[in-house]
Amino acid sequence: MLSVALKQILVISGKGGTGKTVVTGAFAALAKNKVMVDCDVDAADLHLLLQPVVKERHIFKSGKTAVIDKKTCTECGECIAVCRFGAIKPGFVVENYSCEGCAFCANLCPAKAIEMRENVAGEWFISETRFGPLVHAKLGVAEENSGKLVAKIRQAAKELAQNKNSDYVIIDGPPGIGCPVIASLSGVDLAVVVTEPTLSGLHDAQRVMETASYFKVPVYFIVNKYDLNPEMTLKIEDFCKEKGVPMIGRIPFDKSVVNSMVAGKTIIEHVKGRTKEELVNIWEKIKQ
Repeated sequence: MLSVALKQILVISGKGGTGKTVVTGAFAALAKNKVMVDCDVDAADLHLLLQPVVKERHIFKSGKTAVIDKKTCTECGECIAVCRFGAIKPGFVVENYSCEGCAFCANLCPAKAIEMRENVAGEWFISETRFGPLVHAKLGVAEENSGKLVAKIRQAAKELAQNKNSDYVIIDGPPGIGCPVIASLSGVDLAVVVTEPTLSGLHDAQRVMETASYFKVPVYFIVNKYDLNPEMTLKIEDFCKEKGVPMIGRIPFDKSVVNSMVAGKTIIEHVKGRTKEELVNIWEKIKQ
């Protein structure tokens, strides 16, 4: 079982580009005794800030692809006729990116020449960073089951945190409300939603908040670059009050944040002033 003291904190957003990973990187720099996880397996980028050194590399297998045994195949053409995805090409070669793994061709092949083999769908890693351990992954091109890969690395991170008697698991979640987000939300203690002061930002943040609520996960709100649209920021604050959701921070627009990302540093390491102070205050509220 996990340590009673262990808290899992997930940073999510309803859409990409809100500054979610920048906020996660700040938490990684501020939190003590933690394990970090990048659950955005389709487009991981937390490693760009944390610059990990890979200590363990693991293969992720998921889904199946048809493979034709040329020695057994009689080239009757039955498989080409029944494959609605057009994955079997002339010469009886299976195009991996087109095969959906339905096994219809394998079941109908009169010569039993088609085998369904499990795919190598990606990799996942346990790495060391200047802030502590990072568990992250890379899903292969056009591969599926990103939710399954997220569940895998979250489990690995929890076990690592337990072994190290960590206080926190800091999770950089994927954007949106799809399978990877649902796999990221399961069992966390708190979801921190990062949004931007736009109508689409509010709409998408509302969707991800409703998703978190379905799983009975408490939600906090942060508005990033709030001063670019103060009127919209007030609407988001009103929305939070209406829903009873704490809004724990307003991060100002700061050009030096871009410089910190270019330098491969977190805001806490690179930036001085209001932005850093606000993120420190946000982390203190989360700890309390």
